[in-house]
Amino acid sequence: MRREVPKSFADYTPLLFPGLMLVVFFVVPFSTMIAVSFFKRNPAGFYTPDFVVDNYARFLTTFFAGVLGFSLMLAVLVAVCCVCIAFPFTYLLTKRSRRVQTLWLVGLLSVLSLSEVIIGFAWSTLFSQTAGITNLFVALGLMDKPVALLPTFGAVLAGMVYQALPYTILVLYPALVRLDPTLLEAARTLGASPVKAFFNVVTPALRNTIVATLIMVFVFALGSYLLPQILGRPRHWTLSVLITDQAIYQSNMPFGAAMAVFLVLISLALVGLMLLVGRKENAL
Repeated sequence: MRREVPKSFADYTPLLFPGLMLVVFFVVPFSTMIAVSFFKRNPAGFYTPDFVVDNYARFLTTFFAGVLGFSLMLAVLVAVCCVCIAFPFTYLLTKRSRRVQTLWLVGLLSVLSLSEVIIGFAWSTLFSQTAGITNLFVALGLMDKPVALLPTFGAVLAGMVYQALPYTILVLYPALVRLDPTLLEAARTLGASPVKAFFNVVTPALRNTIVATLIMVFVFALGSYLLPQILGRPRHWTLSVLITDQAIYQSNMPFGAAMAVFLVLISLALVGLMLLVGRKENAL
């Protein structure tokens, strides 16, 4: 089928409602947030309409630059861990029977129904000293006494990977299902082992999908809010946590808006990069 070129204004009417929703729920709030980010904080009240750049200049301080660097580093680690786990798992899943695939996909969809609060407190219980996994290690004789594994950076990373992993698998699954099986058959015929065929044939064939998935998980992890607070210490808090702290608890809405604008711009840039990668993949 060939796509017809719009010839009149009536052909664009299906786009009016989505465009209106985009303006109402994104353009207007984001524009308001940008405007507030240039306002001046009023300790006696909330903020005073003005045009100052002090809110953005605070990003140059050591503390907030460190928080930004930690947030980006944590999001990168979560994305890399999710793809490294999900890609081989999804590949092996596509080799199973249709019934097994359906059961696994239903299980993944059920995990997605869990809220971030439930995930956070479930992992906090698992890593606790009284009812955590270290009690099992003590029973097996691997440890002398149970210890608490949180609040730590490892607990934050594990919780965020668990939360993002089902999304990663569901994104990779369609691409791996559509992978041409003759590529693997040709590799095996030429003497490649299953592992070598996976790394030398499957991975390069889906490199654009892998990059797009990395970017998607990175954007998802960059906005994590509850898990760093539940499983980590204040030094493990992300930029999203500090935005809430500044806007609500410190009554510094302009600076919170400035941080939120910066976070949204990073996310939009990465989403645009993901769309560009997907467009190049479709062109191939």
